[in-house]
Amino acid sequence: MKRFIVASSCRAVALYFAVLSCFTPSLIVAAEPEQTLPAVTVTATRREQREIDIPAAVSRLDKDAIQTASPMIGLDESMNRVPGVLVQNRYNFAQDLKVTIRGFGSRAAFGIRGVKLVVDGIPDTLPDGQSQVDSLDLGSTERIEVIRGTSSALYGNASGGVIALTTEAGSPTPFTDYRASFGSYGFSKHQLKTSGESYTLNLSRMSLDGYRANSETEHYLLNGKSRVILNESATLTTVLSVVHAPTANDPGALSREAMDEDARQAFASNVTRNAGESVTQGRFGAVLSRDFGDTSRLSLTSHGLFRDFSQRLPVNTAVDFDRVAGGVGAQFETLQRLGVETRAIVGVDVQHQGDDRRNFDNPEGGIGESPQLHQNERVTALGGYVSVEPHVGDRIGLTVGARVDRLKFDVNDLLVSNGDDSGSRDMDAISPSAGVVLHATPRVSLYANVSTAFETPTTTELANRPNGSGGFNPDLEPQRAVSVETGVKGASSVVRYEIALYRIGVRDELIPFEAEIAGRTYFRNAGSSTHQGVEMFAHIEPIRGTTAALAYTYADSTFDEYRTANATFDGKRVPGIPAHHLFGEVAYRREGIFGAIEAEYIDKMMVDDANTDASDAYVVVNARVAAEIRARSVRVEPYIRLNNLLNTTYSASIRQNAFGGRYFEPAPDFNIFAGVGIRWDS
Repeated sequence: MKRFIVASSCRAVALYFAVLSCFTPSLIVAAEPEQTLPAVTVTATRREQREIDIPAAVSRLDKDAIQTASPMIGLDESMNRVPGVLVQNRYNFAQDLKVTIRGFGSRAAFGIRGVKLVVDGIPDTLPDGQSQVDSLDLGSTERIEVIRGTSSALYGNASGGVIALTTEAGSPTPFTDYRASFGSYGFSKHQLKTSGESYTLNLSRMSLDGYRANSETEHYLLNGKSRVILNESATLTTVLSVVHAPTANDPGALSREAMDEDARQAFASNVTRNAGESVTQGRFGAVLSRDFGDTSRLSLTSHGLFRDFSQRLPVNTAVDFDRVAGGVGAQFETLQRLGVETRAIVGVDVQHQGDDRRNFDNPEGGIGESPQLHQNERVTALGGYVSVEPHVGDRIGLTVGARVDRLKFDVNDLLVSNGDDSGSRDMDAISPSAGVVLHATPRVSLYANVSTAFETPTTTELANRPNGSGGFNPDLEPQRAVSVETGVKGASSVVRYEIALYRIGVRDELIPFEAEIAGRTYFRNAGSSTHQGVEMFAHIEPIRGTTAALAYTYADSTFDEYRTANATFDGKRVPGIPAHHLFGEVAYRREGIFGAIEAEYIDKMMVDDANTDASDAYVVVNARVAAEIRARSVRVEPYIRLNNLLNTTYSASIRQNAFGGRYFEPAPDFNIFAGVGIRWDS
């Protein structure tokens, strides 16, 4: 089987390059031969670089891919075209999207795990490694950049990959934009955005009844960003977001039999216990940048967050916590001659998180009066990093870096009637990386890198112990990984392409499981596992205005050594990761008309460590159409999006190792969204 997989991958690579060779400028007749695809630059690597100069797999999505002809409900609408990335929309706003990059993040019980989320240069991931997407509004997102590999040398904890969002900062022509969207299952979203030369302010309200029972949601969001030029060498950027989500119900997962019987039902305990959550959160950040001539730049960041969270679980437990978090950072970038011309980046990050956590009884969907658990949880993270890029030649680029992180977890048990479970955990890591890029031609580069990642358990994962006690689990250790990657990137006048091959060894992989009390997720460490695969992408524009995109991922993720007291899982596939993932799109954009049709194939995924069952493979086809009508200073943009045109029945996400075989979260059948945007230019 292994030989077949390797042979199939080699044939796929050969076929891929054969197809690309058919689109060289000498063999294609373009309608407008002067066309040249622009160079792609990214900043997710902590400085602005051309994508072709980076010795790593990096992808970028621009505003059109994010906002055009889309209701902008979740990241899956745009990020499904990025190879190596799997975004599973649970259609469950109490659990959030599940984002997986090369296997990292697949275990997330809720929110985003194992992947660093950065917004406007400010970390949106907490120091314990947990990320939420409540405060993200795609309606004001300018671009999304993805580092598809281990990146702890740059970003520290939970950096199996990096997603960096940049929001709209302002417009040379001030405008006001109102957008209304409506759709299946009671969906409605209203967005009001205003922008001037140095600011953008965005307000939105979304509500959804949901495809399944007990999945209603209501969501209000305010986002703002300003950029002020202080003088000829200094700028100050500030960002603000406030989210209020009073309702986000949780329909739970179903067994295969229940899903086949009625995919729209909710799990009975989720209805009885009124499972769901409510949250109010505010976030503020500031970035001060100062240039020192043409060779050096200093950036200072500060950020703060408060979060008021309440959750009713499908068991006799309700969770309530108040969170305060924040941090500061400093980064100095300089270009000096140290024997050879050398660019260096040195930085430090400090973050703190404090949670006042209470657990109560959940009698028939209410919240009890007496706490079952009351504890203060604190996480302090300190990290320092350095990256050096010596100029070793006109065609060779070299990058060497490392980061040192120290995290301290403290818990103070305030309910000592059942024993004092106060305590602390210290977790440290040194994360080196090295990469080299060779420019075979000005528009084709070969690269290779060795990088590392480490990932601590979150406070929730540390606190959840099957024995029900408070404090932190003393047996749960951080997950650590070493990655080797090589690839090629290239572009011509009509095609941009890339291919990457990687192998990642993971030690002490954090694995979720449910105890006999359904609905409570706990964690344990696996011995070791290997994630390896191939990623390919091509964007072709043979005729101006007509494009085709193709992204393919092959992933082989296997436990090497993983044994519990009752079972041995050596050689089993890691659940939640499909072996094959293929995305294709054909789009047309010209003279105010846009249309696109896309298809996505996702292979089956194992649902548990023992590989006793798997989700079914499926194909989903979507289409979207938009127009732009201008009349002086007014622009009208109607759109329509059709999802799941084939009416495919499939599971949008799986819950790994769920008790009672409740692995599956059914996705909606055919659904439709439509809306109109009206923009007034001042």
